[in-house]
Amino acid sequence: MPHEPVVSPIFRDLIDREIEALLSRNHVGRIAFSFHDSVDIRPIHYVYHDGWLYGRTSHSDKLVTLRHNQWVAFEIDEVSGMFDWMSVVVHGTFYRLDSEGVDHDHSLYERAVRSLRELTPETLTDRDPLPFRTEVFAVHIDSRTGRSSSTRRPA
Repeated sequence: MPHEPVVSPIFRDLIDREIEALLSRNHVGRIAFSFHDSVDIRPIHYVYHDGWLYGRTSHSDKLVTLRHNQWVAFEIDEVSGMFDWMSVVVHGTFYRLDSEGVDHDHSLYERAVRSLRELTPETLTDRDPLPFRTEVFAVHIDSRTGRSSSTRRPA
């Protein structure tokens, strides 16, 4: 029985257009943050729009931590096989937003809610499927990189 030839993966950096597409078509990622000698990473839902990640969460210890150290890393991946994947890592600044605009420009809160409603129109209404997620946030993307691995060869 003949063996299939072994195909080595090709690794490369993603170009800006690919990074934008990956951030736009996905809505679940992992946010990493640190405080003192501890690093934590949590899954979050998000929407990407014009250089910002918008999301919401329930009140928790991560919000207390992020109030003291607002620099975060964020990652999303698309994986179709061990050597067939794309990944984006974002570094940015976390902003907790509130409807009163106390800690930020109120227009940023409005942009965040509008963006979140593109994904889930009932967000922050009486019909909200996740009414306990009342804390709205934004991450300004300061830098971003992307990598991919592929065993597929161009035709």
